[in-house]
Amino acid sequence: MTDSDSNAGPDTETDPDDLALSDAEQAALHELQLGIEHVHRAYGTLLEFHHELGHAMDRMGDAEDELREAGHEEWANELRDEHLPAGAISDQWTFELVEEFSEAFLEDVDAFEDDVRDELADGIDHVTERRQKQQLRDRSQREE
Repeated sequence: MTDSDSNAGPDTETDPDDLALSDAEQAALHELQLGIEHVHRAYGTLLEFHHELGHAMDRMGDAEDELREAGHEEWANELRDEHLPAGAISDQWTFELVEEFSEAFLEDVDAFEDDVRDELADGIDHVTERRQKQQLRDRSQREE
């Protein structure tokens, strides 16, 4: 929820039709917002990858102990020395990938979308959906 949404209750919500927004601007803003939603979904997938790999590493740590207990010191040592401390990608651990994605991409595209929305739609989020909601409610009231 954005700051503009948190203040917009049912009685104080800005009428999206009051915005001086062309159809092309509305379409562009809608596509940008859908794109941002997919970026957030990708971030969630990255977080899931981070958690899953963390669980895998925990299990591999348990396997190290089991290998050692079974008398396989060489395998246990290789797991401890080569695989457990290794990074997931280019020597980076997944928490570093999550941080880099968030700081170097997610925050930037979120700020860009905020700027575009502020300029085109007075900061109002989901203009297309708000218009659709209003149209459906208007139709419902007309047909009662």
